[in-house]
Amino acid sequence: MKMSDGVEQAIHSVAMLASLSPDGVLSAAALAEFHGVSTSYLLKHLQSLSGAGILSTVPGPKGGYRLAKEPEGITLLDIVLAVEGPAPAFRCAEIRQRGPNPLPDRYFSKPCGINAAMLKAERAYRGELAKTTVADIRTDLARADDGGIAARGCAFLELNERKTTR
Repeated sequence: MKMSDGVEQAIHSVAMLASLSPDGVLSAAALAEFHGVSTSYLLKHLQSLSGAGILSTVPGPKGGYRLAKEPEGITLLDIVLAVEGPAPAFRCAEIRQRGPNPLPDRYFSKPCGINAAMLKAERAYRGELAKTTVADIRTDLARADDGGIAARGCAFLELNERKTTR
């Protein structure tokens, strides 16, 4: 299964926004700069996250993005679904019913075993993503960080976080 680059960018952006002060926001340009990605591409995904209720926006020249809910309430599945949409990764096109000498419909009364296996795998994959929150990701990072990652993020936020009222 291959996901778009937007999924990685969205997860990292949400994780960074979880570090903001309660009255802080970050612009899409600042998030894109920090991650070294295209602002226009990231903006598309930030808008999807906002539409899904994961992020909230503050309009205007001092505006930007912040989390719409606590990091404990945002799962990786929430982010993936916001960016990629709810459709399953595998979509059965029933090719078993095509080609020369097609069989009668009675051979296709049950779902295709391949489709059933793929959907089972999708449920397992989504189940795992639903178990992991942004707070979990941050906790794991803090455990593994010798201080360098936190220092980089704090220095960037010091320069780029915009203070606003909620």
